[in-house]
Amino acid sequence: MIITRRTLIGGTLALAAGGCIPPDQSPIGRLAAQLRLIEAAEMDSLGGTLGAEIFEPETGMAVGINQDRRFGHASSFKFSLAAMLLAKHAAGAIDADKKVMWSERDMVEHAPFTRERIASGATLRELAEATQVTSDNPAANILLRALGGPAALTGFWRSLGDEVSRIDRFEPDMNNVPEGEFRDTTTPAAMARTVARILYGDALPEAERAQLRQWMIETQTGARRVRAGLPKDWVAGDKTGTSGLVGNTSNFIDIGFVEPGKGRPAITFAAYYRARSAGEEVSASAERVLMRVGRVIREFVERDRRIPIPNMFRQV
Repeated sequence: MIITRRTLIGGTLALAAGGCIPPDQSPIGRLAAQLRLIEAAEMDSLGGTLGAEIFEPETGMAVGINQDRRFGHASSFKFSLAAMLLAKHAAGAIDADKKVMWSERDMVEHAPFTRERIASGATLRELAEATQVTSDNPAANILLRALGGPAALTGFWRSLGDEVSRIDRFEPDMNNVPEGEFRDTTTPAAMARTVARILYGDALPEAERAQLRQWMIETQTGARRVRAGLPKDWVAGDKTGTSGLVGNTSNFIDIGFVEPGKGRPAITFAAYYRARSAGEEVSASAERVLMRVGRVIREFVERDRRIPIPNMFRQV
């Protein structure tokens, strides 16, 4: 008998329903089960893997699925790249308002900002904004080179206490991350906490943190992903990533923050979906998966906080 992951998940849920395995009925336990069901629901059509971490920096509470599995960054690394520029500027190590030029040799696919400004150039700050808001690939490469290359960004993550995330190549080569690859990868648990350190820790001074946060809010590439599952009156920002068919998989990513207001703590998240095929239909299904993660974030925020988190779930 061949036991597939779907069989295993379905059998586990059936055993729990039958009373053989007592299901965790705590608020966090139900949310963890919902994430497993989101992954299982798309298994027939996409055969994919969902990795997600929902993290509350104020309390250290978290819930997720496949939190420690490695996934490729795709363009989601650009959030950290923009943060690194702002951090170096604040420390006096680089002038973010220095103007730089580039040429046709620097151009790669998806260049909405750099194509328009190829004759006049731009400041490093403008390149960082374009990198985050429009996901401009040449802007990311030009900025990454100016800051010391992939090793420098990996070093920035290490300085934040992130010992997992790494970047090894430039665009577009860094999108070539088949399952099992270590280059240009992170984990949901690591990245959710890195987002938290950048936006709610001391990695950036207040002015730079506010600027980065605003760029994330203005980023529209995630409108149909996690943010689509959140209440419209909540403040949220993100950075997405998408890579086409690589080693029989395609990757859909969304990392960011949620501020629900009304005195409730902020949330950071990192969600990755690795599908077993590609195409418009797959993209729509993958975005639906990430939207459903947004709904789980809403329930995480609105959970009953009087009930303590069981030890079996991650706390930091």
